[in-house]
Amino acid sequence: MDFAQRTIDLARRNVEEGGRPFATVIVKDGEILAESPNLVAQTSDPTAHAEVLAIREACRKLGTEHLTGTTIYVLAHPCPMCLGSLYYCSPDEVVFLTTRDAYEPHYVDDRKYFELATFYGEFAKDYTERRLPMTYRPRQDAVDVYRRWQQRNGGERRVAGTPTA
Repeated sequence: MDFAQRTIDLARRNVEEGGRPFATVIVKDGEILAESPNLVAQTSDPTAHAEVLAIREACRKLGTEHLTGTTIYVLAHPCPMCLGSLYYCSPDEVVFLTTRDAYEPHYVDDRKYFELATFYGEFAKDYTERRLPMTYRPRQDAVDVYRRWQQRNGGERRVAGTPTA
C-alpha cells in the first residue's frame, strides 16, 4: 500500500467534507495502525490535529505511549504542538509530504500568539519575553507532587520503559 497516497487521500476527503487540509497515517509492520484527518473544524477542539488524534488511537491500540517501530506519515511538516507529540511518542521515522513554504500560498494558520514564521524563535525566548502572557507563581507544594511521584516509583525519575537517546 502507498501510505503517502493514503495520507493525501484522507486530507483531500477531509477538505471535501469541510475540514482542514491535514491528515496522518501511522504504520507498523507494513500495516496501518491508526489514521486520522485534522478534526479541528468539525469538533471546535484546537488540539484535534491529525497527528495528535492518530497518535492517541495508535497508543490505545498498542497499550503504550511509545510508538517505537512505527513510521508516521503526515501531509505537511508538523506544527509545533504536533512536533512535540511526535517527539514524545518516539516513532522510528516521520515522513512529511509537503512544506509550509509550498502550501503557504494556499493556506495560512496564524493566530493571536502563534505565527508559523516566528514560532520557533518565540518558543525559544524566556517565558517573560514571549507574546503569550505567562506568569510564574512558584509553589513548593507543586514540586512536592513530583517528589511524591518519584517516591511511588522506587526513587526513579524517569518513566519505566521510556525510549531514551
